[in-house]
Amino acid sequence: MAPPAAKEPLRRGRAPAGAGRTGSASSGGSAFASALSAAAAAAGRKERAAAEDCEFSLRASFASRNLRVNMTVCGLLKNSREPVPLQSISVDVVVRGFVADVASELRYKNEENNPVEATFVFPLDDEAAVYAFEGLIGGTRIEAQIREKKEAQQEYEDALSEGRQAFLLEREANTSDIFTCSLGNLPPNGEATLKLRYVQALAPEPDGAVRFVLPAVLNPRYVPRGSEGGTVTQKIPRVARGELPYTLSLCATLESSHGVNRVESKCTLEPLRYTAEDRTAAQVSLAEGHQFDRDVELLIYYEEVHKPSAVLEAGKPGAESGSLMGDPALLVTLYPSLKSAPKPSLSATGEFLFLLDRSGSMECSSDSNNPNAPQRIQSAKETLILLLKSLPLGCLFNIYGFGSTHDSFYPESVEYTQQTMSESLQRVKDLTADLGGTEILEPLKAIYGQPGREGHPRQLFVFTDGEVFNTDEVIAEVQRHSSSHRCFSFGIGEGASTALIKGIARAAGGSAEFITGKERMQPKALQSLKKALQPAATKISLCWDLPPGLEAVLVGPGPQVIFEGQRSLIYAQIRGQHQSSGASEGSVVLQYVFQDQTCTETMKFPLQAEKQDRLPVHRLAARALLQHLEDAREKDEEKQRLALQTSLNSGVVCSQTAYVGVNTELGQPVQGPLVHRDIPLAYHGARMPLLRKRCKRGSPVLMACSAPMPSPAHYAAPMACMALQSAEDELEVSPAKEEPPLLRLVSLQNADGSWGLDSNLAGLLGLSEAEIKSKTPEQVAPNVWATVLAILWLHSKAAEQRDEWELLEAKALNWLQATAGSHLADCVETGNSVLGSSVSPQTLGL
Repeated sequence: MAPPAAKEPLRRGRAPAGAGRTGSASSGGSAFASALSAAAAAAGRKERAAAEDCEFSLRASFASRNLRVNMTVCGLLKNSREPVPLQSISVDVVVRGFVADVASELRYKNEENNPVEATFVFPLDDEAAVYAFEGLIGGTRIEAQIREKKEAQQEYEDALSEGRQAFLLEREANTSDIFTCSLGNLPPNGEATLKLRYVQALAPEPDGAVRFVLPAVLNPRYVPRGSEGGTVTQKIPRVARGELPYTLSLCATLESSHGVNRVESKCTLEPLRYTAEDRTAAQVSLAEGHQFDRDVELLIYYEEVHKPSAVLEAGKPGAESGSLMGDPALLVTLYPSLKSAPKPSLSATGEFLFLLDRSGSMECSSDSNNPNAPQRIQSAKETLILLLKSLPLGCLFNIYGFGSTHDSFYPESVEYTQQTMSESLQRVKDLTADLGGTEILEPLKAIYGQPGREGHPRQLFVFTDGEVFNTDEVIAEVQRHSSSHRCFSFGIGEGASTALIKGIARAAGGSAEFITGKERMQPKALQSLKKALQPAATKISLCWDLPPGLEAVLVGPGPQVIFEGQRSLIYAQIRGQHQSSGASEGSVVLQYVFQDQTCTETMKFPLQAEKQDRLPVHRLAARALLQHLEDAREKDEEKQRLALQTSLNSGVVCSQTAYVGVNTELGQPVQGPLVHRDIPLAYHGARMPLLRKRCKRGSPVLMACSAPMPSPAHYAAPMACMALQSAEDELEVSPAKEEPPLLRLVSLQNADGSWGLDSNLAGLLGLSEAEIKSKTPEQVAPNVWATVLAILWLHSKAAEQRDEWELLEAKALNWLQATAGSHLADCVETGNSVLGSSVSPQTLGL
């Protein structure tokens, strides 16, 4: 490898030989180092890759047992008594309709005897537009400047070497949702405050809530074998939850012309306080004592949500006319309604591929605040069962699993029949998170290597906790095949990469969902399946109607996919001068073809531009353009140049830029060796119980390290793990929890939508098989009678989970209407009497 050029900036957190910068790691953690070394040595040169696969799980095994190892490596707990210069984080959020403008202040104090450099790595949403960074150091306010990244890094390093105070904000190279904030040369007893600002468009949830998330959880990202470099998440020290040495406060101001109804959160909030009599404005704050150890989620309910809107924002004063920042910027929000959409699940066409993350981290709890919550892998399995049961008879399907390796249920997609469904259902129930690391690229290549089938459009569903390093590479692979499929992605648990989950869905015209805390995965997954069963809208175009002298230039790609009721955002730059005194508004028409019908959505907007100090619409438009340019399949020089220019002109950070600020007014250089401190985050490691089980060779291994190990040398890392438990009693495997009644009923349904009349169904209904058979209406087949009873049970006992069984009910009703004939209404009446329910035939669409 060639040596770096003379002006190459230093790596964050590392000092060159002979420099006066010292690290913060100590000799603690020798047990881990010894175990890892033993694993590698035992594996030998040819087998060492297996030990590397186990390293990720090995780290988690140590950390999950709260070993107080003073090492700044990912997944290991750090000594919480070590000085941490970050004192507090204070966040102010202004949510106007569907746009959140966020100001986050980081307050530092150096309580050590030497000057300190503090590095804070934190997550942000993939769609956040970071547009400002400033510092208050020793009473001097310094506004950081956006620069080309290498130039900013060099300016920061030069300032540090000259004894000047400086601060730097940059984005991780391979992903758009991780940022690093560095503060250098903070003198002993010195104080500093750094403030960053970003803006983000918010999307409504299926229940109408507008969801704002301040992300705090940043899980370690797995680096696949053979990848060059590493990730900053590997260097982050971790402390036990509840032991973070800095505090978090958050105040949110909410504004909507349609009225604020309420705010919900899994975090403890102060009571909502209205600041306007008509309830169009309100404030809410986090309760005192909250730590930056879990995501802060606000679910904001307005009186009206799915209503089109338009905002025209005046350009930046002094900016060049004709530029994105100088001209007015328009944001149009539409909710297309596909009125002719067919009933879902009745079409037998389509190839449905399910790609399930089976890495070790999927053994984490689905709710980190609830120790009794199911594991992520268990929630994913239950969701897969519902999806399998909801597929239309005659379609094609396959199920893939991935970790350090990948596998599939079938060599290629198979037809959905009673036999293939039953086989797959049993295999899904037997799945475990036993495939090691998180390498998603290779299974995607394997999927795309399978030729598509004529008349069966491909739909890909990806379930993952998103802890991968090569995010950009994965998104590019999905985008290369975007013309042949749609991708629907699901981020499971706190800390799932928004860059990955949103990126692959955006690349292939699907939708992205996130499941955290107490949320159930099933309703969101079934909503996505409904979208997948919906025919694609094609020939999407925009038509503008503006007065003479004005021209609308689309910013970014515009709407690429349309789903029933899903929000479509349109950004445009309004160029020219308004020459007519009569016209006071313009309009945009979204046109598309759906099932051979041409559909239109029209939105009018006023031409009087609003003045906004922070220019949120302009920043969002710039972020949309940058996302389009940086998501491009081929990184050609022209697009890279345009992205760099857009970032520098708008102030919105991209992969090529960074913010840097230097205190040039400091008279005397800071003296003394510079001590480096990495700001810790809370540990959210995999809840990996050290449970022994037997592998194929009969040798005991740990479930935490249960990736496939075909040779004896591969047992090295698991055996090293096992040595840790010598002082502990062997843990017993906890008994499997009984399946919920809904899942039991769903598991009994046949592929054609019917249920069979047997003792399993009878037991679930609370009756005996003989009793049910004795009350079968005359001339009604047993499976028709059983299916009617199952549907009535769904309506009477599982009504609150309707989103989860709507598709399989539709399949059952379709089968009934083709089979039961004129006896169906009588069956419903008798069934109500047997079950003590009161479901009308009209409720079932009969």
